[in-house]
Amino acid sequence: MNPVLLLRALTAGLLTAGMLAGPAVAQTLDKVSFGTNWVAEGEHGGFFQALADGTYRKYGLDVTIVPGGPNNNNRIQLIAGKLDFFMSANTLQSFDAIANKVPVVEVAAIFQKDPQVFLTHPESKVTKLEDLKPLTLFVSKEGIPTYFQWLKSEYGFSEAKIKPYTFNAQPFIADKQSAMQGYVTSEPLAIEKIAKFKPGVILLADYGFNTYSTLIETRGDLIDKNPDLVQRFVDASIVGWYHYLYGDNEPGNAMIKKLNPEMTDEMLAYSVAKMKEYGIVDSGDTLRDGIGAMNDARVASFFDKMVRAGVVRRDIDYRQAYTLRFVNKGVGVDLRPKN
Repeated sequence: MNPVLLLRALTAGLLTAGMLAGPAVAQTLDKVSFGTNWVAEGEHGGFFQALADGTYRKYGLDVTIVPGGPNNNNRIQLIAGKLDFFMSANTLQSFDAIANKVPVVEVAAIFQKDPQVFLTHPESKVTKLEDLKPLTLFVSKEGIPTYFQWLKSEYGFSEAKIKPYTFNAQPFIADKQSAMQGYVTSEPLAIEKIAKFKPGVILLADYGFNTYSTLIETRGDLIDKNPDLVQRFVDASIVGWYHYLYGDNEPGNAMIKKLNPEMTDEMLAYSVAKMKEYGIVDSGDTLRDGIGAMNDARVASFFDKMVRAGVVRRDIDYRQAYTLRFVNKGVGVDLRPKN
C-alpha cells in the first residue's frame, strides 16, 4: 500500500487486518456447514480443532459447525440441502441410505475403529469377547438390531441374556454378573467415577466388528458440482484431527466446553488418551494413507458380515455408499510424532 494512503487509512480507522496481512488472508472464503450427530464432545475434537486453530481458513473455508443432540437431526438437514456435510455414526448408516435411495456418500472415515465396547465387573474375570456369553448384557434398542445381530451370527450370543440399556448405569453397577454397552472414550471413566471401580473393557472392533465410524458424509450432488470444496473440507478436517491428537488441542477443547459446559478437562483428556491407546482414529491403514483412510476390501468384509447377520440386504449396491476419491492421499502424516 502507498505510504500516504496507509497513513490516511490508519488515521481514518479504515485499515483492516486483511489489508495489513495481504491478499492471502483477504481471500474470499467458501462458506461450509457441517453437522455433528451429537452434542460437542472429545470424540468430535478434530473438527472443532480445525475450526478453532484456523486450519479450515487456511484451506479457504469459512466453516460453521452445527452440533447435534437428542432434538437435532442434522442428517435430515444434510439431505434437505441445509447442511453441506454431516458426521455419520458408522458404515451401517451408509448401507441403510443406499437401501432407502438416500443420495448421500461417505467421503472419509475419521474413526478406523468403532468405539463400541462392553464394560464388565472385575469379579466376572472377563478377558475376551466369548467370556461375555454367560453374563446379563445391557444393550440399547439401537444396539439390538445392529451390532448384537453380529454377535449372534459370528459368536453365537443369545438375546435371552439381554436386558434393556436405558443409558442408566445403575442396573449394571448392581449386578456383578452383567456387562454394559458403552463407548471406550467415555463410559469407563463414568463408571470409575460413579461406582469406584475400574471396569473391564471389551472393544468389539478388536473382534471383527470392522465398521468405520465417525464418517464425513455429503450429498452426491455436492461432489459432482464442487469436488474441490469437498477435498478441501476433508483435507482440513484430517489436519485438524492430527493437531487435536498430537498437538496443542486447547483451542478445540475450549470451543467444545463453550458449546457443552458439561464437558470437563478430565473427560476431554480421557477421550483423547483412549482414542490414542486403542487406535480409534490413527491405526491400520491410516499409518500409511493418513487419517480418514478407507479401502474397498474392508467395506466389502463388513457388508458381508452384516448380510450374514441379517442386518442388511444382499441385493443393495453397497459400493454406492462411499468413495475413495478424497482419501488415502497421506494428508497430514508428517504431523504424526515420529516415535
